[in-house]
Amino acid sequence: MITRIPMSKTGNQKLRDELNRLERVERSVVVKAIETAREHGDLKENAEYHAAKDRQGHIEGRIIELKDKLARAEVIDCSKINSKIIVFGTVVELLDLDTEEEITYQLLGPEEADVKKGSISVLSPLGKSMLGKEVGDEVKTITPGGTREFEVIAIRSSSFQ
Repeated sequence: MITRIPMSKTGNQKLRDELNRLERVERSVVVKAIETAREHGDLKENAEYHAAKDRQGHIEGRIIELKDKLARAEVIDCSKINSKIIVFGTVVELLDLDTEEEITYQLLGPEEADVKKGSISVLSPLGKSMLGKEVGDEVKTITPGGTREFEVIAIRSSSFQ
């Protein structure tokens, strides 16, 4: 059974763009670098050749990884979500009940999550514990730093696709 990965349209397009760049540009650049390094003679002690071969391995590995992720992607248009409960793609404002600090996150797929940019994975401990909650509900989550408690103060849809 294939495990589906939730992903926004924007996140899906970013992965497709990266795959396209790797297949159409980076592959040919690294092949040329390998050819150039080969012309320098003895391959055993040719650092330029070994670096290019390593780069080629990384590119091919990433291409395989991206194809797998795109094949398993369940693409969701976050701009069309209008929900009173927390679901994938919603923007959630939380009140940290310990610090009284307000924080805002958008729930996205694991490939798109970036706490510094205000998004967390729907599969993270906090993401999982928020799913299905409404404004006013308390969210309790166990993190590596201990149990944290939040109150949901707002839920809104995103302009992000």
